[in-house]
Amino acid sequence: MLSGQDLNVFVVAGEESGDRLGAALIAALKRATQGRVRFAGVGGAQMRVEGVETLFPIDELSMIGFASMPARLPKILARIRQTAEAAVAARPDVLVIIDCPEFTHRVARKVRERDPTIPIVDYVCPSVWAWRPGRARRMRGYVDHVLALLPFEPEVMERLDGPPTTFVGHPLSEQVALLRPNPEEARQRMVGPPLLLVLPGSRTGEIRRMAAIFGNAVEQIAAVAGPIEVVVPAVRRLADLTQAATAKWAMPVTVAVDAAAKHAAMRKARAALTKSGTSTLELALAGVPMAAAYKVPLIEEIVGRLLITAKSAILTNLILGENVVPEFLQRDCKPTKLAQAVLPLLSDTPQRRRQVEAFARLNRLMEIGRESPSDRAASLVIDCTRGRAQSKRRPMARTLSV
Repeated sequence: MLSGQDLNVFVVAGEESGDRLGAALIAALKRATQGRVRFAGVGGAQMRVEGVETLFPIDELSMIGFASMPARLPKILARIRQTAEAAVAARPDVLVIIDCPEFTHRVARKVRERDPTIPIVDYVCPSVWAWRPGRARRMRGYVDHVLALLPFEPEVMERLDGPPTTFVGHPLSEQVALLRPNPEEARQRMVGPPLLLVLPGSRTGEIRRMAAIFGNAVEQIAAVAGPIEVVVPAVRRLADLTQAATAKWAMPVTVAVDAAAKHAAMRKARAALTKSGTSTLELALAGVPMAAAYKVPLIEEIVGRLLITAKSAILTNLILGENVVPEFLQRDCKPTKLAQAVLPLLSDTPQRRRQVEAFARLNRLMEIGRESPSDRAASLVIDCTRGRAQSKRRPMARTLSV
């Protein structure tokens, strides 16, 4: 940031989760600069609220499922070129790319080729610890700094010879007050019929694959445990699909769409059955013991077995460094196995205590209670503006020419 001038930031997000991160970062940059900052780029509804006039709707970039990719590829490639050209034309003090590496990293490479003087910050470390680790070293050619959401990622990036990486914190850490029960709610967790949270997914394909399996598992749980209250959190756009899928279950289900209702359920839940993903970290921060499962089509399983190297598919297990949360993937994702894993979590058992005690370590590991992740990210983005990043970019230009 040049003295006396407004900071000029170009932000590129490619999906809803990135849009949320981008909006929080933009708000933090406004605070850090006392409003002396301008934005342009690509984002969604939340970034638009913060004042970004997006080049196009990010809904166009959805690439879920192998079958749909070839037909959409020409349009996506055109959007990559459009975004890179707009970024170069804007001559920003910094380009921030957020998650969605299939799109954002291609934009970053084109920008670096056309104007190597623009610093580039990658907000959300790609999952190089899970698959395709060679990406880390290649990123040195077009990324100046990575802002990591998970505490183990800086060490992984250093080991893989990736760009400098700093742990800024996960956005869920800002919600712990909403997720964790007060003393009375904590007492109620273990009184009366248990509240079981069931999270089959937040995407259409996940709900269609997982809902029937989870419904069967819940039926088996209720047959042994007796009366239970079942709450299924749902994203608003898929509320009707979730309602229709859970209507086929053998017991009454409450579908929670409103954020306040979801948070209240997290604070009261005794246990959970969830698909793998960010939901496992959300539940762990709320102190809710769980079993996790996931199932994908056969072709995706084959590709995954060839490429994925992580020891667990559960974020919480990766952060804790041990497989505390039981996981049931592919052929292990069967209702009876899921029910048998959840049942011990409904009472004071060694299985329940082990998870609860492990989750208590997350405050230290994730540095909860320090500066907010978005504020930490904003400080590092400002540090990476044109003048301060100049010396770091010159060797990167030589790396590209090798």
